[in-house]
Amino acid sequence: MQHSFEKTSVNFSLFYFFMFFGYGTLFPLLSVYLKQEVQLTGTQIGAIMSVSPVVMIIAQPIWGIICDYTRKPRAVLIFTLAMSGLIALPFVLMESYISLIAISIMLATFQSAIVPVSDSITLNYVMAKNKEYGNLRLWGALGFAVAVYVMGNLAETLGLSLIFYCFAAALFICIIFVSAMPKESNPLKVDLRTGFVTLFKLPKFVLFMLTTFCVFGPIQSNNFYFGLYIQEIGGTLAGVGIAFLLAAGSEAPFMKFSGNWIRKVGIEKILIAAALISALRWFYYFIEPSLMAVYATTIAQGFSIGLFIPAALQYVREIAPSDVKATAVALYSSMGNGLGSWFSTFLGGIIYDAFSLFAMYLFFGTMTTIGLLLLVVNLKLLPHKVAA
Repeated sequence: MQHSFEKTSVNFSLFYFFMFFGYGTLFPLLSVYLKQEVQLTGTQIGAIMSVSPVVMIIAQPIWGIICDYTRKPRAVLIFTLAMSGLIALPFVLMESYISLIAISIMLATFQSAIVPVSDSITLNYVMAKNKEYGNLRLWGALGFAVAVYVMGNLAETLGLSLIFYCFAAALFICIIFVSAMPKESNPLKVDLRTGFVTLFKLPKFVLFMLTTFCVFGPIQSNNFYFGLYIQEIGGTLAGVGIAFLLAAGSEAPFMKFSGNWIRKVGIEKILIAAALISALRWFYYFIEPSLMAVYATTIAQGFSIGLFIPAALQYVREIAPSDVKATAVALYSSMGNGLGSWFSTFLGGIIYDAFSLFAMYLFFGTMTTIGLLLLVVNLKLLPHKVAA
């Protein structure tokens, strides 16, 4: 039986590795592709990159309803992985701004289901088997880091259009691991209407959603613009790969030990520290540091993301009543990965055009600081108690 558990854990780890390997091949270099190959403006790039978060807000609840209705989340996950891979392939044929927007909407519609559906299956597994979510999710950080490093070097010689083919291949590989995932014996049911009303009567939850919007939005947006930033300060495509390898790779060890640190230090201090590190990082990028200095400070991403993701997920589950915990997680994901990411990415593109890429990071730092202040108010002024 123990051997079966270990085999399942390895299967989940490999799934996360290849899923985020696919994401790492495409999204960090997509802005570079749109600028260099299609020659779009910053505002146009921001609009295309912000399509995914907008679609996510609408599509994620629909995929949740489909999973609840069919009781077949694995089948939904396999279908959305296959469709995402297939839609990405003709991306290289699109040259007009309108056609790129259209195919981005199509891709985002299916791709938006992948993370929440797989996380739902994973959370059921770790809760049933008393395992650590962070130990499985850290393989995603490694996959993302390896992908950007490899693609940065390959794209230098083989061309940027390679990112679409590698993205599709990685998602197709994921289907193999999804087929071996355990069936959900107790699916996480998400009743958005009832849950929304219940949760938004809780001041702590509302404030934390605003914090997530302000803190996680810039984190997600940075994944889209960081490649352009590295080139702006003198880096090559291979240099973009190195930067992401260091940044995303540093998330894994923090995720590995996040459970122990949260228990020892306390979830509130971890959240505050992670948000503070994020804000300082964005303000530092605003002052136009050297390429080597940016490489040296990429470990900040490990601290901020590697700790913020598992701590925030645990905090949301703690403050939400038991009958709406899954809904709370869904809303939390939509607020940070969806609405916050869209706002930061879209407005960031406008600021990039109007001022500079460095000014955009000043905006990221300001947003994160507002989120940090909201977090302090939430954690220090409102009493914290674990919901029943």
